[in-house]
Amino acid sequence: MSDRVQNKEIRDAENIVNAIMDDYDNDRAIDRKDDFYDQPNRDEIIDIIDKLMKIIYPGYFRDMTYKGYNAENHLAALIEDVMYRLHGQIIKVGKLMPDLEDKCQEKVEHEAYQITVEFLNRIPMVREYLEEDLEASLEGDPAAKSFDEIILAYPGLYAISVNRLAHELFLLNVPLIPRIMTEHAHSLTGIDIHPGATIGRHFFIDHGTGIVVGETTVIGDNVKIYQGVTLGALSTSGGQKLRDVRRHPTIEDNVTIYSGASILGGDTVIGRDSVIGSNAFITKSIPAGTRVSIRQQELQYSGTTKTGEKDLMDDTWT
Repeated sequence: MSDRVQNKEIRDAENIVNAIMDDYDNDRAIDRKDDFYDQPNRDEIIDIIDKLMKIIYPGYFRDMTYKGYNAENHLAALIEDVMYRLHGQIIKVGKLMPDLEDKCQEKVEHEAYQITVEFLNRIPMVREYLEEDLEASLEGDPAAKSFDEIILAYPGLYAISVNRLAHELFLLNVPLIPRIMTEHAHSLTGIDIHPGATIGRHFFIDHGTGIVVGETTVIGDNVKIYQGVTLGALSTSGGQKLRDVRRHPTIEDNVTIYSGASILGGDTVIGRDSVIGSNAFITKSIPAGTRVSIRQQELQYSGTTKTGEKDLMDDTWT
């Protein structure tokens, strides 16, 4: 490369840097630079998720870094690592917590430590729920051959596992971190469950791709949900005015919701023992024991064209 070409590249790079630095001075939300090194670290949080999965499912995701350890020493090493990393991440979001925003650094660090310990003390309870979710998966899916297959391969159980962990942090009023956790699971599984959603025992997600469960959703016990289901809000046009307002439905015990169904609205309650058929669109409450379905599609076939080719099948609603 000639000196002239190299010098031009250097000048062009300098001009681009100067233009973008000038653009940073527009005082927009995306221009913020002051807290760059104080934001929670997404990679650290994902690493915490991976270690929590090894704690929850010790025989399935063992960290071979500690392959010479016995079970207790292995667990101790994982817990120590998670405590250190999670404590550090909660400190970083402490400034976003109303109870801590005006506190000194020492107070923030102390409260962050207390939250970390409380969260880790809840792991046995989370594991109790996940054992029932695992049983629901095996009972509900005839294609499942074993618990091993479900734990190692099923996206639904992974999404539920991460959500149950994130939900406990959400209940402890930790901002941002729970959402990063569930959005990581979303990116891997296609299952979008807000950490604020309340989910009962023995929960089963079959297939799962495209499921959306909103923040204020309440799901009872023994609920089964198939792919493409939305438990959402009727409208979000109110924007931030709707914050902390109940926007998403309640699904009572023993409900099955088949693929593509949408159930919307904070006042919408699906009564226990109900079955919601595929592609149903529901914005009003359904009494207990109700079976909801739409009228079956009518398949229409056209005849053979002059070229001898079949026309594409039309699907029309009746």
